[in-house]
Amino acid sequence: MYDTIEIGTDARGVATLWLDRAEKHNAMSAQMIAEIHAGADALAADDSVRVVVLAAKGKTFCAGGDLGWMRSQFDADRETRMVEATKLARMLQALNTLPKPLIGRLQGNAFGGGVGMASVCDIAIGSDQVTMALTETRLGLIPATIGPYVCARMGEARARRVFMSGRRFDAAEAVDLGLLAKSVPAEDLEAAVEAEIAPYLDCAPGAVARAKALLRTLGPRIDEDVIQHTASELAACWEGTEAPEGIGAFFDKRKPGWQG
Repeated sequence: MYDTIEIGTDARGVATLWLDRAEKHNAMSAQMIAEIHAGADALAADDSVRVVVLAAKGKTFCAGGDLGWMRSQFDADRETRMVEATKLARMLQALNTLPKPLIGRLQGNAFGGGVGMASVCDIAIGSDQVTMALTETRLGLIPATIGPYVCARMGEARARRVFMSGRRFDAAEAVDLGLLAKSVPAEDLEAAVEAEIAPYLDCAPGAVARAKALLRTLGPRIDEDVIQHTASELAACWEGTEAPEGIGAFFDKRKPGWQG
């Protein structure tokens, strides 16, 4: 049914949505974005599912945007760029509003969109070897479509520490920033995730869904207007000079002009 993700549900009603492009470090292609969105919708509609775990195959949780997907933006017009950015934003919104608890299970690197994926989880647990970064500004872009979810998770004050600099930070700082609830040794990651799952199995699933929906209305507004604003901001970056230079330099394996 899916080529880039895998979904399995155990007898308890615990579903795991696996990112399954390990050979590409689980970088998000257009196909993967569409399949995650479809998977989220299917899990939302499945009354037998009590809890969802968002996990990834291989050594990397998610390296961000797929290089082929980014390359396709070079020659696209503004409308096409808006459409592609909106698809990513709506996929994240589908996970963010999933009427089930969403528990992130992170290992390895989580860059760019991978940070966005962690941010839409109700709780994210990471290996103590996790490295994270919002790398977009290094390419002349901005963390636009993931921005509302990152800011909702970290708060503006903490987000300012990493949102613009593109620097990498470790699991301990990710906990301090609020992106991860805790970090544990790799061998303890599965047990830590299970400890988060267990309490939900004693709760009424309808009440959990309603409580999550209520909480979302009390938090920062993330609606269609916000989604379109972020897509527009990203499209504006592509229309400037920095994004073509930054991504061109990345593909050419050279430094962009602003690095001297």
